[in-house]
Amino acid sequence: MLEMFTRVQPSTLSSGSVPTFKERRPFHARKNDVAEIRRQQPNKVPLIIERFEGERSLPLMDRCKFLVPDHITIAELMHIIRRRLQLHPEQTFFLLVNEKAIATNSMTLSQLYQSEQDADGFLYLVYTSQPAFG
Repeated sequence: MLEMFTRVQPSTLSSGSVPTFKERRPFHARKNDVAEIRRQQPNKVPLIIERFEGERSLPLMDRCKFLVPDHITIAELMHIIRRRLQLHPEQTFFLLVNEKAIATNSMTLSQLYQSEQDADGFLYLVYTSQPAFG
């Protein structure tokens, strides 16, 4: 269900943090990528899923760019992410939209994409072990 469409090797900044997708790829390139993706696969949502800045207890994913069917719910996406992160059943995580809001579990990715997509056309999600607001 969660298709990888490119592998991005995260390099590390001198501060020890991993640069975000937006820091690694210029706006015009991201916008062009989404236009091509949406043209070829209109029923898929282009997602960027990254670990929340400062998060240390959850692992990094091996990639951040994904294409996901637009009918998938947030609850289903969280299950897929949990499996990809290989989390133990007792480990919790939260999925934040644009680093600020927690999406409703019953909402589809299509609904979330319509309301929360970035200016470049990607939908940005971050995962964290602690709910963070503000």
